[in-house]
Amino acid sequence: MNTTSSARSAFIGLAATFALFFVAAGAPTPLLALQQQQWGFGPGTLTFAFSVYALGLLGALLIGGSLSDHIGRRPVLLAALYGELLSIAVFVFASSITWVIVARAIQGFATGVATSAFSAAIVEAAPARLKVLAGGLAAASVAGGLGIGALLTGAAVEWLDNANTIVFVALGIAFAASTAFVHFTPETGASRPGAWASLAPRLSLPSAVRSDFIGAVPGLVGAWMTPAFFLGLAPTILRLHFDLSGGLVSGFTAFLGPFVAAVAGFWFAKRAPRWGTRVGGMLVAVGMALVLVGVLTHVVLLVWLGAVVGGFGFGGTFGGTIRLIAPAIQPHERAATFASLYTVAYLAFGVPVIAAGQLAPHLGLVTTVEIYTATVIVLGVAAALVQAVKANTTSPVNAAQAN
Repeated sequence: MNTTSSARSAFIGLAATFALFFVAAGAPTPLLALQQQQWGFGPGTLTFAFSVYALGLLGALLIGGSLSDHIGRRPVLLAALYGELLSIAVFVFASSITWVIVARAIQGFATGVATSAFSAAIVEAAPARLKVLAGGLAAASVAGGLGIGALLTGAAVEWLDNANTIVFVALGIAFAASTAFVHFTPETGASRPGAWASLAPRLSLPSAVRSDFIGAVPGLVGAWMTPAFFLGLAPTILRLHFDLSGGLVSGFTAFLGPFVAAVAGFWFAKRAPRWGTRVGGMLVAVGMALVLVGVLTHVVLLVWLGAVVGGFGFGGTFGGTIRLIAPAIQPHERAATFASLYTVAYLAFGVPVIAAGQLAPHLGLVTTVEIYTATVIVLGVAAALVQAVKANTTSPVNAAQAN
């Protein structure tokens, strides 16, 4: 195999393995809805079981987000894969929601260990002619994986007995193969001193990207609250508000937005990144407005349409943010910067859903949906306005590429 083919194989394999982490992350959504019926826990427990994943991921990012900048990418990637295999074993044998929560926390921590290291490795492994697509591919791996995991598991819940065992055994086999692949993948990073010091919980941003990063925060928060709604809250809304149950409808609803986001990421990759974040913010706002109207009018088709529109916005916002900041990051800063990016993303992915799950029994499900969607709408509009202002104030040297 020549060097070019080897590099291309490493690039594709790393992206596929990264996506597999998020297939596994999306898989529990339909299973949690089924387990809620079997074990009788409330909406607050369901949303916590979903979101504890994000808390575990955040812990890993804060502690080890920049570790691969010091010891190389491959050792961190392998540690993440072994952690994911451990979480899968706990999922397979879980006999109560408590064990599911434990498995979900381990899964989140493993994904957090993987996230910044894989994001950096994908950018570094990309062949020269594919460098422009690397940021979009990393974003598509995240979004597409979440959606595909939810859909396939939903189909398994609908049509197979012992869906939990079948799904996680299949994932275990896939992760075992991925672990073997990464063992033989060339190292893309370099080692440097400071590994132990890097484990102290902190976030860092290079000065070159700080302004664009801060400007992207409203869009990132609104964008990541959108799939969190469909993965964490939608199963309860479908069952209690629309009287729709079953793994397939739950999986399909969770699948729509992330899958569209993955496709949109490639479409937006051909456009200027700041334009993508600006348009993405508006689409996120429009999508969640459609969701709100659908809930208020009991029209589930509007909810699904909102998932599609919001998902397209998610793809534009998230992929655009990565492509906006990635060119200015030095190699030794990549993992730390991606750790900061994903910390913002997963705070938005986890904390609002936990809050919504706790509020729903007291305020009512519809009122909770109104508050949640209104928050996302405000953030989406704010993101579009911020990026419009920054487009008009960017220096002429950088404007052509960014705007």
